[in-house]
Amino acid sequence: GLTTYTRVQALKNVSFRVHQGEHVGLVGANGSGKSTLLRIIAGVEPPDTGRVLSAATPVLLGVAAALIPALTGARNVRLGLLAMGFEPKEIREILPGVIELAGIGEAIHRPMNTYSSGMGARLRFAIAAAARPDILLVDEALGTGDAAFAARSQRAIDELRKGSGTIFLVSHAAQTIEEMCTRAIWLHGGEMVLDGEAEPVARAYRFWAHQIAQENYP
Repeated sequence: GLTTYTRVQALKNVSFRVHQGEHVGLVGANGSGKSTLLRIIAGVEPPDTGRVLSAATPVLLGVAAALIPALTGARNVRLGLLAMGFEPKEIREILPGVIELAGIGEAIHRPMNTYSSGMGARLRFAIAAAARPDILLVDEALGTGDAAFAARSQRAIDELRKGSGTIFLVSHAAQTIEEMCTRAIWLHGGEMVLDGEAEPVARAYRFWAHQIAQENYP
């Protein structure tokens, strides 16, 4: 039989300007276009129309970051840092800090294909944070892990903030956006619903999501 394909427009008329040092949270239901927007900002996916202008190269930290599953976490940290331009001598110096930030214990010496998705995300976050990029794009990495990891990742983000780094954070947890961002953009069906200070936007989204979950459509 014939297979039919439906073209889905992931984003529509999304336009905004972000300044150095802003931490922007992206909230919205599944399929709202959050990850697509990150991929376009990162240059991984070209937009059909429009363009992205940035003063520095964005670094995308996502679940699909290119690491080698058969190798240990520690070996993947070294490869990830090499790929980001660190010299072997520098890697020897910063490796313990990256491993500490990931906080996955003895698993760092096991192959990554034995990791849970949360452990993999924590390791990727630690590698990307080590690069201290001017623009860091984080897709869901911080929603994983325990309170101790949350505290360490918050410290890493604080370090990036001190360096005037700009951060985009996609998270399903509105509370994460409230705590870690200065600004939030709510996407729905590929369009912007709200753009403003993180706390009121995240709370509005959380209220809406709760209403939908209760089937009390507003």
